Amino acid sequence: MTESPFAWTASVRVDVGSPAVAEWLERALRPEASREVPRAHAELRRDSESSLELTISARDSGAMRAALNTYLGWVHLSLATAQAAHRSK
Repeated sequence: MTESPFAWTASVRVDVGSPAVAEWLERALRPEASREVPRAHAELRRDSESSLELTISARDSGAMRAALNTYLGWVHLSLATAQAAHRSK
């Protein structure tokens, strides 16, 4: 059995309180999570109808920091966009 090259793992649960927003957020992040990145790997899964779980695995602490900062930034931007779109209706 081979050892996983990803020694660092972090999970983030984003509860948005709405199934529609959770689905929208998942669709916004899915293309990024499916990208091949040499030092990190991300997985998305619906934790419940109104929440999303992001799990990041990384080879080292620097890759983990970069991946977490990137994904948390995308989550923040996506949710801010959804909120702005809702206010403009």
